[in-house]
Amino acid sequence: MQMEVIRVGFVGNPNCGKTTLFNAYTGANLKVANWPGVTVEKVEGETIYGDQKLKLIDLPGIYSLTSYSIEEKVSRRCIMEHEVDVIINVADASALERNLYLTMQLLELGKPVILALNMMDIVEERGMEIDLHRLPEMLGGIPVVPVSARKRTGLDVLLHAVVHHYEEMHRPEIVTYREDIETKICLLEQVLKETYQIPENIRWYAIKLLEQDEEITSLYPVVLPEVLDRSYEKDIINQKYDYIEEVMEDTLFYKSEKAAFTDKVDEILTHPIWGMPIFFGVMAVVFFLTFFVGDTLKGGFEVLLESGSDGMLHLLEKMGVAPWMISLVVEGIIAGVGGILTFLPNIFILFLALAFLEDSGYMARVAYVMDGLMGSLGLSGKAFLPMVLGFGCTVPAIMATRALEKESDRRRTILITPFMSCSARLPVYVLFAGMFFGKYAVFAAISMYFLGMVIAVVTALVIHRIETHTEHHTLLIELPEYKTPNARTIAVYVWEKVKDYLTKAGTTIFIASIIIWFLLNFGVHGMADEVSESFGAVLGRWMEPVLAPAGLGMWQIGVALISGISAKEVVVSSFCVLFGIGNVNSAAGMASLTEQLAEAGFGPLNAYCMMIFCLLYVPCAATIGTVRKETGSLKFTLKMLLFQLAVAWLVAVLVYQVGSFL
Repeated sequence: MQMEVIRVGFVGNPNCGKTTLFNAYTGANLKVANWPGVTVEKVEGETIYGDQKLKLIDLPGIYSLTSYSIEEKVSRRCIMEHEVDVIINVADASALERNLYLTMQLLELGKPVILALNMMDIVEERGMEIDLHRLPEMLGGIPVVPVSARKRTGLDVLLHAVVHHYEEMHRPEIVTYREDIETKICLLEQVLKETYQIPENIRWYAIKLLEQDEEITSLYPVVLPEVLDRSYEKDIINQKYDYIEEVMEDTLFYKSEKAAFTDKVDEILTHPIWGMPIFFGVMAVVFFLTFFVGDTLKGGFEVLLESGSDGMLHLLEKMGVAPWMISLVVEGIIAGVGGILTFLPNIFILFLALAFLEDSGYMARVAYVMDGLMGSLGLSGKAFLPMVLGFGCTVPAIMATRALEKESDRRRTILITPFMSCSARLPVYVLFAGMFFGKYAVFAAISMYFLGMVIAVVTALVIHRIETHTEHHTLLIELPEYKTPNARTIAVYVWEKVKDYLTKAGTTIFIASIIIWFLLNFGVHGMADEVSESFGAVLGRWMEPVLAPAGLGMWQIGVALISGISAKEVVVSSFCVLFGIGNVNSAAGMASLTEQLAEAGFGPLNAYCMMIFCLLYVPCAATIGTVRKETGSLKFTLKMLLFQLAVAWLVAVLVYQVGSFL
């Protein structure tokens, strides 16, 4: 009998194209949340094949089900707790031997499995052949479907296998272990059956007990010292790989006839000497596109904002709306939110470039290339990936530290990752660099990215020197095949990021703009006639003595920095509201703000210190919440915030004092 909804879990190694395949079915119609009780994201989507509705679940990318990492535990729990009805095991067909180890483990779970051979186009390009008749036979008769997520071929055939065959799929036992292990498995099955009444797939539980799997051993303790005399995990792994070798010999042909394009490119991009300069060159190109091209496109947005602001002002005046309401709408909401929207072209290009690098396979090389540098800091090369992700958004960058094996490494990486310039800081750099550095504006802005990296490296180095017991571990990471980035995957990624940015503009920045307007227009005696009598001025004056040594001794700057904790873009919208500028990105708006700041003695050196402070001081509220959630420690989170405030103040003061002296 057909179920109302078939729940399909996508399982595969990292970089096997699993998410690209998942996106091919779901598009941007995704639901993202955390798994209950853990901080690993799950992504869900829906699709329909014929009249059958399917719920698709994109499980974390894993290499095995040994339950060592958070991702492995989540994937296994999802499968074992009957959250999926059928598994689509996505395998990179161009690296089939490595991918089949996970397939073997999935088959032992006792769930219906369909093997989706992705990247078949790469197999053909290399002149290799896979026997698609013999392969399913050697895998116990499970459906094997060749697909290309990138070219969107084989997608209907894969869903057909899910809808029409999953109920009749048998659970094959394709690997028979050597006699002594099979004897132990039989004894354990008997005890488990008698003691715990496990309803199905009892063989898998017996195998896990032999492997001394922590989770299964604690759930189903068995006292058989003569059977469980040691861990048989290595024996079982070796025999799985022995069978995989047999499968490869019988099903994969012409493997070495054509040299892999990836190997040739990696000779250059992962070169021990040139690999790192090439990476910095790539990032320089990304920043060039972000600023030069982004600023060119930004002009159109500025014209639209100015027209919209003037139109709204005339409309409200014509309607006879109260002056305070006009001020709130035009000077508060439109100036604050609109000022942020004009930076959308810069944000779009930054995320487009990062998505291109990620989907091409280059980003995985970054960890490999930077392993030497990170090793000298007591960290794995993997720790550099969250730092690179931090150029886009600090929240997913902090979450990416889950890939690090040791908790101490995770915390050190979490501590330094917020020093990387996220996209939310970009509007601050563009504004102040554009106002004060003229033709050198781009270089001033780009210097923030490199300064953040330097501060992060120095911080990690100091901690490594203090914690002398830290050791560098050998980096084990898969370098995926280079491929032409998939337009659909990139479009989905960029749209999700742009949507988040627009959502933030419509919620956080909208609310922050209203609050700032209120702080600047009301004081202890009600509505203030002068801004200097407002709550905001009082709050800012408390901060003036602290910020003055850094060249930031203006009460307006104090208010803007506090508001920036809600979201870093709010610093820009705050200046719009604080100085009464409708469109700070227009030539007239920038000239007006520059003039007002100059009257207070605020020049290029002050502007540079402002950029530094915004780079280094506490991250946004969303990042703070993520750090608290990922570390599970309020104490660590508070210490991190105090540390970052201290670093921001010290560096800004140092630059200002030295700059003033020179």
